[in-house]
Amino acid sequence: MTQELMDLRTSILEGRYMDALAIVDELEGMSKQAVLRNIESFLIRMLIHLIKNQVEERLTNSWAASIRDSVREIHKLNLKDNKTSYYIKLDEWPSAIEDELEAAIATATVEVSNGAYSPSQLSEMVDRSEIVQRAESLLDLTYSHSKKELPLVINDYLTQLPGGEDWHQGK
Repeated sequence: MTQELMDLRTSILEGRYMDALAIVDELEGMSKQAVLRNIESFLIRMLIHLIKNQVEERLTNSWAASIRDSVREIHKLNLKDNKTSYYIKLDEWPSAIEDELEAAIATATVEVSNGAYSPSQLSEMVDRSEIVQRAESLLDLTYSHSKKELPLVINDYLTQLPGGEDWHQGK
Protein backbone atom coordinates (compact mmCIF):
# COMPACT_ATOMS: atom_id res chain seq x y z
CA MET A 1 0.00 0.00 0.00
CA THR A 2 2.94 2.33 0.60
CA GLN A 3 3.89 2.13 -3.07
CA GLU A 4 0.33 2.94 -4.10
CA LEU A 5 0.32 6.03 -1.88
CA MET A 6 3.61 7.20 -3.34
CA ASP A 7 2.26 6.64 -6.87
CA LEU A 8 -0.90 8.54 -5.94
CA ARG A 9 1.12 11.52 -4.68
CA THR A 10 3.25 11.52 -7.82
CA SER A 11 0.19 11.31 -10.08
CA ILE A 12 -1.46 14.25 -8.33
CA LEU A 13 1.71 16.35 -8.35
CA GLU A 14 2.20 15.65 -12.06
CA GLY A 15 -1.43 16.46 -12.85
CA ARG A 16 -2.25 12.90 -13.98
CA TYR A 17 -5.67 12.87 -12.34
CA MET A 18 -7.04 9.85 -14.21
CA ASP A 19 -4.06 7.81 -12.97
CA ALA A 20 -4.65 9.18 -9.46
CA LEU A 21 -8.32 8.14 -9.59
CA ALA A 22 -7.34 4.67 -10.79
CA ILE A 23 -4.99 4.34 -7.81
CA VAL A 24 -7.75 5.54 -5.44
CA ASP A 25 -10.04 2.86 -6.90
CA GLU A 26 -7.33 0.24 -6.36
CA LEU A 27 -6.83 1.36 -2.75
CA GLU A 28 -10.57 1.22 -2.11
CA GLY A 29 -10.67 -2.31 -3.50
CA MET A 30 -7.75 -3.38 -1.31
CA SER A 31 -9.45 -1.90 1.75
CA LYS A 32 -12.75 -3.66 1.00
CA GLN A 33 -10.98 -6.99 0.49
CA ALA A 34 -9.23 -6.62 3.85
CA VAL A 35 -12.56 -5.97 5.58
CA LEU A 36 -14.20 -8.95 3.83
CA ARG A 37 -11.32 -11.24 4.85
CA ASN A 38 -11.77 -10.17 8.49
CA ILE A 39 -15.52 -10.74 8.30
CA GLU A 40 -14.87 -14.17 6.76
CA SER A 41 -12.54 -15.07 9.63
CA PHE A 42 -15.15 -14.17 12.27
CA LEU A 43 -17.87 -15.94 10.26
CA ILE A 44 -15.83 -19.17 10.25
CA ARG A 45 -15.20 -18.82 13.98
CA MET A 46 -18.94 -18.43 14.63
CA LEU A 47 -19.78 -21.39 12.38
CA ILE A 48 -17.27 -23.63 14.17
CA HIS A 49 -18.96 -22.98 17.49
CA LEU A 50 -22.43 -23.44 16.02
CA ILE A 51 -21.26 -26.79 14.62
CA LYS A 52 -19.84 -27.82 18.01
CA ASN A 53 -23.11 -26.83 19.66
CA GLN A 54 -25.19 -28.79 17.16
CA VAL A 55 -23.12 -31.99 17.28
CA GLU A 56 -22.46 -32.04 21.03
CA GLU A 57 -25.90 -30.64 21.93
CA ARG A 58 -24.53 -28.39 24.63
CA LEU A 59 -23.37 -24.82 25.04
CA THR A 60 -20.39 -23.69 27.12
CA ASN A 61 -19.50 -20.19 28.29
CA SER A 62 -16.52 -20.27 25.96
CA TRP A 63 -18.59 -21.21 22.91
CA ALA A 64 -21.24 -18.62 23.76
CA ALA A 65 -18.55 -15.96 24.12
CA SER A 66 -17.00 -16.93 20.77
CA ILE A 67 -20.34 -16.80 18.98
CA ARG A 68 -21.32 -13.52 20.63
CA ASP A 69 -17.94 -11.88 20.04
CA SER A 70 -17.84 -13.07 16.42
CA VAL A 71 -21.27 -11.59 15.71
CA ARG A 72 -20.28 -8.32 17.40
CA GLU A 73 -17.06 -8.08 15.39
CA ILE A 74 -18.93 -8.84 12.17
CA HIS A 75 -21.38 -6.09 13.09
CA LYS A 76 -18.55 -3.58 13.54
CA LEU A 77 -16.65 -4.61 10.43
CA ASN A 78 -19.64 -4.92 8.14
CA LEU A 79 -20.97 -1.42 8.76
CA LYS A 80 -19.28 1.00 6.38
CA ASP A 81 -17.80 4.28 7.60
CA ASN A 82 -20.90 6.15 6.43
CA LYS A 83 -22.87 4.17 9.08
CA THR A 84 -25.73 3.64 6.62
CA SER A 85 -24.58 0.82 4.34
CA TYR A 86 -22.91 -2.54 4.65
CA TYR A 87 -20.14 -4.47 2.93
CA ILE A 88 -22.32 -7.59 3.01
CA LYS A 89 -26.03 -6.93 2.57
CA LEU A 90 -28.61 -8.91 4.47
CA ASP A 91 -29.63 -11.00 1.44
CA GLU A 92 -25.98 -11.91 0.70
CA TRP A 93 -25.38 -13.83 3.93
CA PRO A 94 -26.77 -17.21 2.83
CA SER A 95 -24.23 -17.36 0.03
CA ALA A 96 -21.39 -16.14 2.26
CA ILE A 97 -22.26 -18.73 4.91
CA GLU A 98 -22.46 -21.53 2.34
CA ASP A 99 -19.06 -20.47 0.96
CA GLU A 100 -17.40 -20.87 4.38
CA LEU A 101 -19.33 -23.80 5.83
CA GLU A 102 -17.10 -26.60 4.54
CA ALA A 103 -13.98 -24.82 5.80
CA ALA A 104 -15.65 -24.41 9.19
CA ILE A 105 -16.59 -28.10 9.31
CA ALA A 106 -13.03 -29.14 8.46
CA THR A 107 -11.60 -26.89 11.16
CA ALA A 108 -14.23 -27.95 13.70
CA THR A 109 -13.00 -31.56 13.52
CA VAL A 110 -10.14 -30.56 15.80
CA GLU A 111 -12.54 -29.31 18.48
CA VAL A 112 -15.77 -31.32 18.24
CA SER A 113 -15.75 -34.10 20.84
CA ASN A 114 -12.03 -33.51 21.38
CA GLY A 115 -11.16 -34.36 17.77
CA ALA A 116 -12.99 -37.69 17.73
CA TYR A 117 -14.23 -37.33 14.14
CA SER A 118 -12.53 -37.08 10.78
CA PRO A 119 -13.61 -34.27 8.46
CA SER A 120 -15.74 -36.67 6.41
CA GLN A 121 -17.38 -38.14 9.53
CA LEU A 122 -18.19 -34.73 10.93
CA SER A 123 -19.39 -33.56 7.54
CA GLU A 124 -21.97 -36.36 7.51
CA MET A 125 -23.13 -35.46 11.02
CA VAL A 126 -23.72 -31.75 10.44
CA ASP A 127 -27.17 -30.54 9.47
CA ARG A 128 -26.02 -27.79 7.12
CA SER A 129 -29.42 -26.18 6.65
CA GLU A 130 -29.82 -25.80 10.40
CA ILE A 131 -26.35 -24.26 10.78
CA VAL A 132 -27.03 -21.84 7.91
CA GLN A 133 -30.39 -20.88 9.44
CA ARG A 134 -28.85 -20.26 12.87
CA ALA A 135 -25.97 -18.26 11.42
CA GLU A 136 -28.39 -16.18 9.34
CA SER A 137 -30.56 -15.52 12.40
CA LEU A 138 -27.58 -14.32 14.39
CA LEU A 139 -26.32 -12.13 11.56
CA ASP A 140 -29.80 -10.69 11.00
CA LEU A 141 -29.57 -9.28 14.52
CA THR A 142 -26.70 -7.04 13.42
CA TYR A 143 -29.03 -5.12 11.09
CA SER A 144 -31.73 -4.46 13.67
CA HIS A 145 -29.87 -3.86 16.93
CA SER A 146 -27.32 -1.35 18.11
CA LYS A 147 -23.83 -2.28 19.23
CA LYS A 148 -24.97 -1.68 22.80
CA GLU A 149 -28.05 -3.93 22.56
CA LEU A 150 -26.42 -6.71 20.59
CA PRO A 151 -24.76 -8.73 23.41
CA LEU A 152 -28.03 -9.14 25.34
CA VAL A 153 -30.02 -9.96 22.21
CA ILE A 154 -27.43 -12.56 21.20
CA ASN A 155 -27.53 -14.08 24.69
CA ASP A 156 -31.31 -14.39 24.39
CA TYR A 157 -30.89 -16.13 21.03
CA LEU A 158 -28.25 -18.50 22.45
CA THR A 159 -30.71 -19.79 25.06
CA GLN A 160 -32.68 -21.30 22.14
CA LEU A 161 -29.74 -23.46 21.01
CA PRO A 162 -29.24 -27.04 22.22
CA GLY A 163 -28.04 -26.76 25.82
CA GLY A 164 -28.74 -23.05 25.76
CA GLU A 165 -31.21 -23.09 28.61
CA ASP A 166 -28.76 -25.02 30.81
CA TRP A 167 -26.04 -22.55 29.85
CA HIS A 168 -28.31 -19.64 30.73
CA GLN A 169 -29.04 -21.18 34.13
CA GLY A 170 -25.36 -21.85 34.77
CA LYS A 171 -25.63 -25.64 34.72
